[in-house]
Amino acid sequence: MLPNEVRDAAGFIASMKRLKERSGLTYRELEERAARSGDVLARSTLADVLRRTSLPRPEVVGAFVRACGDGERIDAWLAARDRLAATGAIAAPVAERDFETDDRPQNEASVVARSRRPKSSALLGATTLVVPMLALVTWGLLSGDSAEQGTPGSPADGWVTIRPARTADLCLTDGRDRDGVYDSAVAVQLPCAQAPVPRTYLEPTGEGLYRIQWHHPQMGKGCLTVMGDDQIKGMLEPRQNCAQGTLFRLEPSAGAFRLRPAGGSGCIGIVDNDTTVGAEAIEERCSGAADQRFLVRAD
Repeated sequence: MLPNEVRDAAGFIASMKRLKERSGLTYRELEERAARSGDVLARSTLADVLRRTSLPRPEVVGAFVRACGDGERIDAWLAARDRLAATGAIAAPVAERDFETDDRPQNEASVVARSRRPKSSALLGATTLVVPMLALVTWGLLSGDSAEQGTPGSPADGWVTIRPARTADLCLTDGRDRDGVYDSAVAVQLPCAQAPVPRTYLEPTGEGLYRIQWHHPQMGKGCLTVMGDDQIKGMLEPRQNCAQGTLFRLEPSAGAFRLRPAGGSGCIGIVDNDTTVGAEAIEERCSGAADQRFLVRAD
C-alpha cells in the first residue's frame, strides 16, 4: 500500500515496515545510512516506532524513508503522515535507546538515559523507567514509615512484574511522561495485558539490594535509574550502564515490600498519588500513602 492510501496510523506503520523489508537493511544499517546523509535515526528509536501504532515525528519519517532508498517519494510520505496527524492520529514521542540484543540477564545494560524536566508533586529523588515489566514477587509498601508487620520474607530474584498494589491490573513498564517533554522512556503504570515487553528481571546484588533490569527483544537490556536535577527529577528511566543504575532495597512491610533507592531517604510511588493509566513512577518522601505499595510477581 502506498503512503497516500493509508487510512490510519497503524496502516502508516505497516507501510513503513514493508518499506524496511523491501530495503533488506537491518536497524543498524539504516542508522548508518541515515548518518551518512546527515540524518539522525537511532536504531532503538526506529525499532520503537515500528512496534507501536502511533505516528512517528516527521523528522523520523524523513530520515527513515531516505535511509531505505525511497527518497524520491519522501514528500508523499510526509504528506500522508501530516494528513493522518490532522485527523487525530497524533504522533507520540519515541525514546532513543540502545539495548543489547541478548534476552538473558547481563551485567552491562544498554538503555540510554535522556534528560527530563521536574514534576510538580512532592518528590524526593530521581526515578525513571523505560519499558513493560514482568511478574515475579509481590511488592507492597507499608502504610507508614515504621515497623514491619507480616513480613513476607526476601523477594525471589528473576523474571518479574512490578504492579501498584491498589491497581494490580497495571504494571510498571515502558512509557512516556504525560507532559511530553522528555523523549526517552520512563516508568509508568499501564495495563499489564498491553505491556508484554520489555521483560523485567530482579537482580540481587548483595546486602539486601536489587537492580531492576528491563530486557527488550530488539533493544536489549537497561537498568532502572532514578533521575537527577538535570532531568525529570525523581522519575525512573532505563540506563545504558547497569553499573551506574540505581540499587533498590525491598523492605518487608505488612505482607509486601517498600521499594526504596539505596542511599536515599525516599520511597518509590506514583506521581500525585494517581491511579490513572499512564501515571509516572517517581521517588518521593516516604509517607505510607497507598501509591507507595507495590506487588512483585514471579513471571
